[in-house]
Amino acid sequence: MFIVHPFDLGGPVAFACAQSGCQVCLDALMRQHEGLVHVVLRRQARGGVAYEDLLQEGRIGLWQAMLHFDPHRGVAFSTYAGVAIERRIWRAVARANRPQGRLPLPKPPDPLQVAEENLWRAQVHFALAEAVSRLPKRLRQVIRAAYGLDGASPRTLVAIGQQFGVSREMARHWRSDGLLLLRLPAFSGRLRHLCGQDSRAAYARTQALNRAWLRQKRGGRR
Repeated sequence: MFIVHPFDLGGPVAFACAQSGCQVCLDALMRQHEGLVHVVLRRQARGGVAYEDLLQEGRIGLWQAMLHFDPHRGVAFSTYAGVAIERRIWRAVARANRPQGRLPLPKPPDPLQVAEENLWRAQVHFALAEAVSRLPKRLRQVIRAAYGLDGASPRTLVAIGQQFGVSREMARHWRSDGLLLLRLPAFSGRLRHLCGQDSRAAYARTQALNRAWLRQKRGGRR
């Protein structure tokens, strides 16, 4: 049996899956957001502590942020995790330099950086909405309902099935069919580019996920 994880780009489903104990999703999110640790570390005073030591501390901060992040609060994960990583690194530097006295508090967020992040989030939101709008009507409705893209809270597969008068399993198939199409470059090329998921390796992972789902789907029809 193949487990098909959603192409979610760090959305509610991936975080919920990781927080429920799924090591596959947690590892995938850690790899996806590893660069954020380096970004925070490069702009923060290291106080003589080795880069590799602080890198490990930053990864712990990233891991903790993933386990506690709530996508429904309206805060971008990069903003939420950046604070957690910065705090973890700052405390490690403070411990290493305790005899020399107190260290300055972390710098406040750069207004230009905040503006750039806000612009990026708006572009991602528009690209996602555009990709979903190109799906067939039923799949579009299911994807919007499953991930709360219609302005309401995300609905369970049971609720979606009741909405369309079908079983939970049929709702799951529709959701997976919609995700399969969204993984294709023809649908999500712009979104992938914005999120840095347009490399050859990223497309190879996408093809593997789609093949796994198609094999599972064919197996269920036997």
